[in-house]
Amino acid sequence: MVLALTVCGIVVALVALGLFVFGLRRRLIQRSGGTFDCSLRWDVSEKPDTSGKGWSYGVARYNGDRIEWYRVFSYAYRPRRVLERGSIEVAGRRLPEGEEELALLSDAVVLVCLHRGTRLELAMSEDALTGFLAWLEAAPPGQRVNVA
Repeated sequence: MVLALTVCGIVVALVALGLFVFGLRRRLIQRSGGTFDCSLRWDVSEKPDTSGKGWSYGVARYNGDRIEWYRVFSYAYRPRRVLERGSIEVAGRRLPEGEEELALLSDAVVLVCLHRGTRLELAMSEDALTGFLAWLEAAPPGQRVNVA
């Protein structure tokens, strides 16, 4: 009985520690500001896939001329993807369709982009989208920006 209670206590403590580390990591990522919730689907085909598969929920952070994208359900402190402003081409935008609506946040808009030849989709709120497009267009003089 004592052993079972000890094991249960250890399991509960480990779960609580894991949740605390998730929260601490997110707080450290957001510490410098300029973050927004953003789901990402990397290397997608040209035909829209509305099955909802392939989306990863994350947090994106502006860092100079780059967007750093972090998976939410990860302990890694380094970004999973880094997108350079000069290499991003916006190919279009659309609303989530089909099962995609269940995989994304309720107010999400899907932005279809090209980054160094790789087709990707970013899903974010309308407010975050406005900020993202403004950030893209605010590139320093002489830098190429492609916003459709």
